Amino acid sequence: MAMDESARSCLLRSRSTLEQDIKATYLMDHMISDGVLTGDEEDIIRSKPTRKEQAVYLLELLLRKDNRTYISFYNALVRESYGDLAGLLHNSLPLISPEAEKSFSDGGTPHVQTVLSEGGVPQRPVVFVVRQELVNQVKEKLWRLNKESGWVTVYGMAGSGKSVLAAEAVRDHALITECFPGGVHWLSIGQLDRADLLVRMQSLCFRLEQDLQSVSRAPSSLDEAKERLRFLMLRRYPRTLLILDDIWDPLVLKAFDIQCRVLLTTRDRSLADSVSGGRHEVQVESGLDEDKALEILSLYVNNKVQRLPEQARSIVRECKGSPLVVSLIGALLREFPDRWVYYLRQLQQKQFKRIRKSSSYDYDALDQAMAASIQVLPEEHSTLYKDLTVLEKDVKVPAKVLSIMWGLETEEAEDVLQEFVNKSLLFRDCHHRPYRYYLHDLQLDFLAEQNRSQIENLHSKVVRQYQQYYKQSPPTSEDECSYWFRFLPYHMAKANLTQELYSLMFSLDWVRTKACNMGPAHLINDYVEYGDILDKESSEVRSQFQEFLSLNGHQLEQRPFPDVVQLALSQPDSSEVYKQALLQAQEGASRGRLYFDWQNKSSLESLSRLIVQPHQGSLYHACFSHDGAKIASCGASSKLRVFKSNTGEKLLEFQAHDDDIMCCAFSPDDRLLATCSSDRKVKVWNVERGTLMRVFEDEHEEQVNHCQFTNTPRRLLLATCSNDKFMNTKLWNLNKPSSQNTMFGHLEPVNHCCFSPNDTYLSTSSSDGTLKLWEVSSANEWKSIDVQGLFPEQSDGEQAEVVVKCSSWSANGERIICAAKNTVFVFEVQTAAMLLEIRASRLSTVQYCHACPSSNLVAIALSHYTVELWDIESNRKMADCSGHLSWVHCVQFSPEGSRLLSCSDDQTFRLWETAKVHTTSAVCLKRDSDVLFSDGDISVAAADNRNRLQVRNGQTGVVLFQSEEQESRIRCTCLCSQSSAVALGREDGNVQAGMTARQVLRTIGWRTLQLLTPHRGLVLALGLETGRIQVVELPSGALLASLPGHTKTVLHCQFSRDGNTLISSSEDGTIRVQASFSLFLFPPFCHRSLTRQARVLAFGPSITTQCLSFYTGTYMYARVWDIETGEKLRDVACHGGAVLACDVSQDGRLFVTTSADKTAKVWSCASWDCMHLLTGHQDCVRSCRFSWDGRRLATGDDDGEIRLWNVTNGSLLKICSAVNKDAMDSLHGGWVTDLHFSPDDAVLVSTGGYVKWWDVEKGEALQTFYPTGANLKRIHVSPDFSTFVTIDNIGILYILKKVE
Repeated sequence: MAMDESARSCLLRSRSTLEQDIKATYLMDHMISDGVLTGDEEDIIRSKPTRKEQAVYLLELLLRKDNRTYISFYNALVRESYGDLAGLLHNSLPLISPEAEKSFSDGGTPHVQTVLSEGGVPQRPVVFVVRQELVNQVKEKLWRLNKESGWVTVYGMAGSGKSVLAAEAVRDHALITECFPGGVHWLSIGQLDRADLLVRMQSLCFRLEQDLQSVSRAPSSLDEAKERLRFLMLRRYPRTLLILDDIWDPLVLKAFDIQCRVLLTTRDRSLADSVSGGRHEVQVESGLDEDKALEILSLYVNNKVQRLPEQARSIVRECKGSPLVVSLIGALLREFPDRWVYYLRQLQQKQFKRIRKSSSYDYDALDQAMAASIQVLPEEHSTLYKDLTVLEKDVKVPAKVLSIMWGLETEEAEDVLQEFVNKSLLFRDCHHRPYRYYLHDLQLDFLAEQNRSQIENLHSKVVRQYQQYYKQSPPTSEDECSYWFRFLPYHMAKANLTQELYSLMFSLDWVRTKACNMGPAHLINDYVEYGDILDKESSEVRSQFQEFLSLNGHQLEQRPFPDVVQLALSQPDSSEVYKQALLQAQEGASRGRLYFDWQNKSSLESLSRLIVQPHQGSLYHACFSHDGAKIASCGASSKLRVFKSNTGEKLLEFQAHDDDIMCCAFSPDDRLLATCSSDRKVKVWNVERGTLMRVFEDEHEEQVNHCQFTNTPRRLLLATCSNDKFMNTKLWNLNKPSSQNTMFGHLEPVNHCCFSPNDTYLSTSSSDGTLKLWEVSSANEWKSIDVQGLFPEQSDGEQAEVVVKCSSWSANGERIICAAKNTVFVFEVQTAAMLLEIRASRLSTVQYCHACPSSNLVAIALSHYTVELWDIESNRKMADCSGHLSWVHCVQFSPEGSRLLSCSDDQTFRLWETAKVHTTSAVCLKRDSDVLFSDGDISVAAADNRNRLQVRNGQTGVVLFQSEEQESRIRCTCLCSQSSAVALGREDGNVQAGMTARQVLRTIGWRTLQLLTPHRGLVLALGLETGRIQVVELPSGALLASLPGHTKTVLHCQFSRDGNTLISSSEDGTIRVQASFSLFLFPPFCHRSLTRQARVLAFGPSITTQCLSFYTGTYMYARVWDIETGEKLRDVACHGGAVLACDVSQDGRLFVTTSADKTAKVWSCASWDCMHLLTGHQDCVRSCRFSWDGRRLATGDDDGEIRLWNVTNGSLLKICSAVNKDAMDSLHGGWVTDLHFSPDDAVLVSTGGYVKWWDVEKGEALQTFYPTGANLKRIHVSPDFSTFVTIDNIGILYILKKVE
């Protein structure tokens, strides 16, 4: 559309005047922003040698253009304070047609456009996206000026888009006609001196007087200009809005404090405090959200958002969505569309000077815009602001920390911070009390670039200030700790203070303090991040500290916080961690504290590299991201969590579903994360922000068991499978609301689905006993493998029910591996022929399998708490990975195959290094054991995992004796030092006698007779599942007796105090007494025929001829027997539930029984009457123990609670309990299974999931020992209460010695 003739004529008439006065370079930026002048045209004008020639060429261009150009030129004159020249063009401003206006502004009505044009309001940028929420906030504040004058302050940091928002807010017909019918006038201010301010005010006066018949002379002073404007605003234009853009100085606002309506934009929110009238504020966020920022870039380069290169998102993230930076780079890319990588690099390298002006912004380059705010600070504040260079991005710092950095009082620091906030040089998070402060990334980058040569000194200053302030004691308040414990190593490293860093990071005190305040993940991250520096001092020590944290991180997450010194005493003796812990433990012991050294730990090797406890509840699935840097986990907690894979640091956590989450999976580019749940929904999440992208909730009608993305992003699909009867496998295109395909074929639930490496096929594993392969492109069944048919028929001729749990493809896609029952099968894909069969223990089931992407290894997750690695080429087991405390649900190799991830019902996931795990030769012991303490020697007898009897030296851990494998499972053992024989109980009920030591026991090749000398004269009894009891002499190994009689499993055997009588109990309901190890048997003590279990619990020390047993079955009672005659003396009806434990007082006058009915009862041995009924436990009472003086009784229940009772009157003395339940939903890591008092009755030791020592008088915990496993069954205590022996559920023996 050509320019109106009147406008063209006006330009021609005024041409000579304009050529003489204008500076074209000032005006072009505005016109380029309005889109009426191109970059090429700007270059031609700038190439002209003189100012006048530039003006001549600009006007020639204008005369060839349209009405939009005329209006843009007019507005540029107004904005650049050429008010007199703008007055020459004002009367000839063309009217904008609706069509022209639409193309010109896309906002408001013709009336609005005319008002804004006349008032010099900038037009919308050529590239523009609406920030509607902020625009609405500004409008809402402007509506408040309808009835009275006042100020609306729009404030924010440099480049946040304040001016664009202010201009956009007044593009509203209702707002202008109802609130500001007198018009809207825009005045660009910036950093002006008094003379320039007067010019701006003269320009405004001239504009307001345009319609008057006579124009007054221009005011000659600021005061005169102020009075002139007051008159014009109050008398001529009483309801006019004045917009003051980019205010820096309160002097400017005082000049316009004329009781009018003002909208101002500024970086300093405090400026309006200097004026009168109502004040309203709108804070402009420093950045656009990612979608809007990408939209701006897409408009600049004329491309769809989806087609922008990956660098576009990186640019937005790097500048945190700064409107200024996005617009600057977008404008540059419009001219050079292939420079995405270049401009991203400039941002990352903080080369702000190279991101130069290509719009109407007031500064030639980004660095000038950043510097302008700092230059107006007083010198002393400018120095303090420079100190903020040391801060990390996205870190919010309390004022107390900054006051220490600056050496100021907290109140003084707060005053300085307030000034920085007011000037938008700093941001304040008001959601925390006390407030926390932070810098925008661009501000930090600018400071880092400006102070590059002083970075080391600035960090050194921070460290010295910390050391000076905290020289007496470390920080204690939460706000101080949260910063210093996280960033002190960072400051030391940046300051190159290597010795200080070594001293800090190689200190157990620092580990304890930081782990308590920050958790272990931050500490592990420090050892990884500063590993190169620390390794120069000692890579071995760095590795020891890092390993200690990696393997104990899940314990350090417990609350109350565990004793780090006690944890560290479990480290190898050669470790620096152990050495520091032992010194601190010895020092603590001298002050009366309890510490225990694990004496035999040298025989144990931990194979896992990292242990993380992310959830409260079972973990069902965990997976690596495709770059291996992250781990996602999910389970019964309904939450999804994402961690760093090298440190366990939590990156993301949110409630993802309403029920258990069964599976999670990363997309090939790691930007998306899919989850599926028992709530029948499938969800897709943005990994970066944790926001929900898609929900598929209408098609699966039952629990969704598994989900997986295709392996490549070329054609992104998501596969899911469920418990639905028929439509149980689906493929989803994320751009469609419904499934793309449904696979029909399985008639039972599908448990797992998996794409082939090239995404051609999908495998599905079903409860119908089949493994099916599907063509992804057509969703047709390609092959079906009958896994159920590979298992033998049952005895009745029926086919066993087989559930195929999962499948995994080999790296080349030529083989597929699947798991069912306790077996893993390997098939050739093309022929479906079975190549290999791997069978686990018959007592275990395979829960999951996964093929290594870089080798022939297959990882197998098993229900008996372990992970096995097999080589499918050689059919050889390569590794046993033990450590989990419950079923292992999932296992997965990292993308490069170097690490292995497993997750379990024990609420942890573990990382293993594939190259370092191996088939363990360590022997696992059974928990049914006996220990003999004699003259400083410790003898431990227990069965191992191969059903062999072992006797170990408790001091050294050396195996003294080891039997051949027994045909029947060993169920109990007992030792006696008063005789010269050993008893052994079996399951078959038969007895063997007369065997030599060589026939029963064999020595290990390196064992010598000298090692056995201290253990001569020992007798060992073993009870077996067959019902046999064997009595063996040590060290000769002679089988003294193999005693028959019991017809079912021997549950308990025990020597009398004089060692001449052996008593055994069995599942057959009988109790048998063997005297002097002859083959003579006393008549069996027998409960009713319905007896399920009987067990001898204790001998009364003064009632040597009596035996007490308890029975669990239809009747819940205890019986008292005469040992010599076998006569039943009395039935004691004890409880309304199974009797679980019993103990006899040391004087033999009382005994106690505990029961599943949640009660304990104290009985008289003289009258057999119940003396006290003890109630209060909330769960089964499983253990009990009298104190040595008989005045107290301790009882423990299945909830982990221990109660101390007064035996005399049955009153409750104390409740020994943790503050909170632990990860196993217990107060003791599980059931309280055993209790023992110290000889002075001052300390009580208890076992459950771990070992705890208690102060009996106070009921408070004194110390806790965390075993590698859990579910401790009993603990053996030396007479002097200095040595403790127990075995955990994964077979590890613990001999704990009190540190003196």
